[in-house]
Amino acid sequence: MPARLYHTTRKIIKYINLYIPKFCKKTDISMSHNISIKTFSRTKFLITAISLLILASRLHAEDATAPGSVTAPYPTITNIAVEWLIAGDDNLNGVVSLRYHKAGEKSWREGMPLRRVPAGRSQDTNPIFTWENKHSGSIFDLAPDTGYEIELTLSDPDGGSTQRTVTAKTRAVPRTAADSVVKHAEPGNYKDTASASQPGDVIVLAPGHYGYGFAYKGGEPGKTIVIRADRSNPDSTVTFDSFSLRNRKHVILEGITVNGKVDLLGAEEVAVVRCSVNSIYGIVASDKPGCTNCYIADNVVTYTVTWAAENMGASGNNEGEGIRITGPGNVICYNRVSGYRDCISTMEDTYVSDQYCIDIYNNDIYLGLDDGIEADFCMGNCRIMRNRLTNCFMALSSQPSLGGPTYFIRNVMYNIIDCPFKLARYSHGDVVLHNTVVKVGDGLRVIHNPSYAYFRNNLAIGGEGGGSFGNYYSGEGRAVEFPHADSTTSLDYDGVGTHGTEFLAKIGSIKTSTFEDFRSKTSEKHAVLVDMNVFREGVEFPNPAIPEREPADLRLRSGSVAVDAGVVIPNINDNFSGAGPDLGAYESGADPPHYGPRPEASVFSSSCDFNSDGRITILDVIAFILAGRSEPDNPLLDRNGDGIYTIADAVSLLADIANRACPENFPGLAAGGK
Repeated sequence: MPARLYHTTRKIIKYINLYIPKFCKKTDISMSHNISIKTFSRTKFLITAISLLILASRLHAEDATAPGSVTAPYPTITNIAVEWLIAGDDNLNGVVSLRYHKAGEKSWREGMPLRRVPAGRSQDTNPIFTWENKHSGSIFDLAPDTGYEIELTLSDPDGGSTQRTVTAKTRAVPRTAADSVVKHAEPGNYKDTASASQPGDVIVLAPGHYGYGFAYKGGEPGKTIVIRADRSNPDSTVTFDSFSLRNRKHVILEGITVNGKVDLLGAEEVAVVRCSVNSIYGIVASDKPGCTNCYIADNVVTYTVTWAAENMGASGNNEGEGIRITGPGNVICYNRVSGYRDCISTMEDTYVSDQYCIDIYNNDIYLGLDDGIEADFCMGNCRIMRNRLTNCFMALSSQPSLGGPTYFIRNVMYNIIDCPFKLARYSHGDVVLHNTVVKVGDGLRVIHNPSYAYFRNNLAIGGEGGGSFGNYYSGEGRAVEFPHADSTTSLDYDGVGTHGTEFLAKIGSIKTSTFEDFRSKTSEKHAVLVDMNVFREGVEFPNPAIPEREPADLRLRSGSVAVDAGVVIPNINDNFSGAGPDLGAYESGADPPHYGPRPEASVFSSSCDFNSDGRITILDVIAFILAGRSEPDNPLLDRNGDGIYTIADAVSLLADIANRACPENFPGLAAGGK
């Protein structure tokens, strides 16, 4: 009998035994009506039985699901979140499967099932955050600016099974308006030119020093105001001491150098792309209300903190935040961030504002003296994917996840000191899939106190060189150190091992000293024992961890034990080759992702498929030249960014095709997503 049913039953029986005899004595029922003790006992039994039946029915109803509303909040450029509020399902056995397709298509694709998120509240935060009872999850790597139909099927053996359909559309990559007007400015007249700008204008900045910069006007949907450096001369720069985009909407800032912060507080639908930012605080919206649906891409953000033991950790001698924001729907991708306390971070505690549906992907992180990527206080469907992190104290932080899911997918971590995953402050609902970790000390090191964490298909190697670094400790070189894993934690299909140390592992209270015991005594029934031989030749184990190291190529060696050893996860590893998905961030034989800023053409230019035949060939260059003759003022033909169309733009298109630098070559820019 469940504990709750047992204790409630005891209370009912106690009530019957205590109060019914008193009532009978007070009213003299047994004497005046001559009711026997046997009759009274039968009556008491009947009342007890009826009460238990009512109680059991009520308890069963709470195990059944009562479906509520379905929403798709804050679609981003390549991902869509889905949330289904519910009541009931106290035993957490309801499941929501998902399939989707582009609007108008007939065939369906299977998605990853939504995560079950029981209602809860944070612990030891200021303020206390709460979240509702729901199923929640994401659809990944979709085509930009595309509508989708999503079919959800709720199954609960206790009752409440049903089906719902919802539609959602991904956002477009911010672009120059097709009918834009190009205006030229220089330091002496920038303020006047920008103040007089109209929605859809493109302000091309001549090289020079502009002082403190402001976006004086905002654009409109479909008519973005673009402020960009003249890119026709790559050796000249446009420099600002800071740049404020506060409270602006529909503005793109492109290609400038800022020796101070770029301020996005209150901004909506604003893009900061291909800028160089050199400051203790780089690109920020670090107070309420933060920024909403902004796009931060292909920037180089740099500060000067150095890789030394005394500089490491929260109490280390470090400072600075590279990209730091709060607010929903923001996309941070393809940036190179280096030399900060925290390279990319969301806000914490009282500074948090609606941290839903934030995408952080394909960034190149180098030298993070506290956290490489700090996805703290995420409130659901934050997606940290395909990032490369090198020389970080902690790699990926979720401190805490507020219900979840907070996704960490296909990130590569090399020369990490403490934890590759800092799931702290009672983090709830982290989903950790297909990550690769190589570090000194403990490999799969999760020393904090998460709940409802889900680990699959990761590859982690620890080993020699661990110990104390400043005020902190990297572990003694165990394969796994996860001491606070509880009954809600799910781990399996992970590749773990050590280099230069004996195999030791701890999950919860279970300690093992052989890999065979590790598989038999823990939930890792399908784990794989790995070592440095799983990688291609030339990968060095990062001992010593100081001085800093260059990024390593952690692609798998063909035929290694990590190949084909994973479990299939829909919409995450559908494109695997061979008998099954590979462990870690890379599928064997596939091209690695691009980390950091993409080639310029892929960011600023329109599609290379200029004749729209679905292929990229010399015929596109011919179509481009013919269009230039008939529409020389079309801003989409200005591929080199000098504000006018010339034959040099056709040469630029030809070079982009030859060098595979077209938008079609990079995820999230071409229209061919899933």
